[in-house]
Amino acid sequence: MSKTTVAGELDAWRALPAAQQPEWDDPEEVRAVAAQLAQAPPLVFAGECDQLKDDLAAVVRGEAFVLQGGDCAETFTGSTADAVRNKLKTLLQMAVVLTYAGSVPVVKIGRMAGQFAKPRSNSMEERDGLTLPAYRGDAVNGLDFTPESRRNDPRRLLQAYHCSAVTLNLCRAFTKGGYADLRQVHAWNQDFVAGSPAGQRYERLAGEIDRALAFMKACGADPEEFHGVEFYSSHEALLLEYERALTRIDSRSGLPYDVSAHLVWIGERTRALDGAHVEFASRIRNPIGVKLGPTTSADDALALIDRLNPEGEPGRLTFITRMGAGRIREALPPLVEKVAQSGAPVAWICDPMHGNTFEAPSGHKTRRFDDVLDEVAGFFEVHRALGTHPGGIHIEFTGDDVTECVGGGHEIVEGDLHQRYETACDPRLNRGQSLDLAFMVAEMYRHTH
Repeated sequence: MSKTTVAGELDAWRALPAAQQPEWDDPEEVRAVAAQLAQAPPLVFAGECDQLKDDLAAVVRGEAFVLQGGDCAETFTGSTADAVRNKLKTLLQMAVVLTYAGSVPVVKIGRMAGQFAKPRSNSMEERDGLTLPAYRGDAVNGLDFTPESRRNDPRRLLQAYHCSAVTLNLCRAFTKGGYADLRQVHAWNQDFVAGSPAGQRYERLAGEIDRALAFMKACGADPEEFHGVEFYSSHEALLLEYERALTRIDSRSGLPYDVSAHLVWIGERTRALDGAHVEFASRIRNPIGVKLGPTTSADDALALIDRLNPEGEPGRLTFITRMGAGRIREALPPLVEKVAQSGAPVAWICDPMHGNTFEAPSGHKTRRFDDVLDEVAGFFEVHRALGTHPGGIHIEFTGDDVTECVGGGHEIVEGDLHQRYETACDPRLNRGQSLDLAFMVAEMYRHTH
């Protein structure tokens, strides 16, 4: 296939309605930035994307579990070594608990190194009579409510690329350089268990992991997997100019890959079958995720499969359900049932965050830890009843001790929210709540199998 033909296919989305795109002042400036990004080195490699696809194929077969997590919206100022390390540390801790308690390999995917853009309900925001463009994430504009900060500035796409590169570089160094050593991560969990109000519940599990590690050591077993982990990056493929500029033709296969991340997903607000996002995703060879909210019909799910995975390639397509705790038990079964009947290889992941947001009396957007937990429980119940595989969880968390979601072991109440409410967008679980969740999900997984 000629280069011109491939480029034409990759640009077919331009003729379709593209939801949630910022209005840039100067199209010429956007073209100049896109041209610069098109020359920039890849952030990930096609071979790594294929490896993730193989790992997700194991999830489809019921042989692995996905843990996907990170910030709601990353910020340029948050791309520091400490912040990245704390998020990674929390994700690794959760993974150890899930791997051991569920006796299942865990595919670790960060919602990091690219999550710099957010869809918004309204394109404008008004405060005290002043109307400005809504904050769409650091890749588009700034959080400060001033005309300068809120200008949609395409040069920010270059900064998003550079921050993603820095974050990925740190993640690679941490996961390969001894920081992710299983014994070390387990020691962190012991610290958590000792200081957690819910710690007694986890003590038994921590003790079991201890004994398993001691047994391995006594046997002289010291597998390579103990010292480093495979870690993948993901973000919502929202800003199509950015994703298109970072799409490359793989020299091995001649196929196009979006080298901005290993996995990209299409959001609930951008999954229109005749829209630009689905068209663009259908052309790249990365693993693709699609968020499905409570209004999704079984026919919608089947149509998305036809568009995004017509060859039925295992590991290519993941459905990330975000129904809300009160709706998952009714809304999810028809989808899972229809897709299972079709025989299409799909990995199912639960996002228990996005359907459970509410506003506290203080005006803070928050989520109840119990609702998050209840949605995951509903997800497991549905899959257990249908005999299908609950393939993973997708959560928004931070490695810091923020006070953004209420509940959890260190009971955070609505009056505490103001203490450390630091998110640029949606409320995230803190480290303690994330680990509480991991132990509870591990128990649920154990009972499903």
